[in-house]
Amino acid sequence: MEMNMVNSTLTSSEKFAVENEVNNFNKTLNASGRTPSQQLGKDDFLKLLITQLSNQDPTSPMEDTQFISQMAQFSSLEQMTNMNESFNKLATMINSSQATNTLGKTVEVDVGDSNMQGVVEATSFGENPQVMINGMYYDLNKIKAVYN
Repeated sequence: MEMNMVNSTLTSSEKFAVENEVNNFNKTLNASGRTPSQQLGKDDFLKLLITQLSNQDPTSPMEDTQFISQMAQFSSLEQMTNMNESFNKLATMINSSQATNTLGKTVEVDVGDSNMQGVVEATSFGENPQVMINGMYYDLNKIKAVYN
């Protein structure tokens, strides 16, 4: 009976090739929008808390006050995140409303090294609303003056 042996050691050239492949793969991950963050979010905080609870010494569990304090911190973080999202939505609505208020009015727009005047024919909504003047869209923040 003959047994086939598998060689599980890599030569230096094979190790180099594997490291190159790993490095190239990591570069494609970073290039596709996956960026490391230096800040902890609410998900990270909850993972840390769960890990801490699951790895604590059963003979000496965490004090109630520590647990309550950490839960209060988590709740505060959650509320701040929700407020930030709400403020972003409010800012988007205000910007869109400002764009809508320019409909039918003559505006002066900064187009680089000069200014142009025209009547606003249409607007777009969203984080960066735009106004249409003479068939062209311009960012709302390019408007320098609004006339009746």
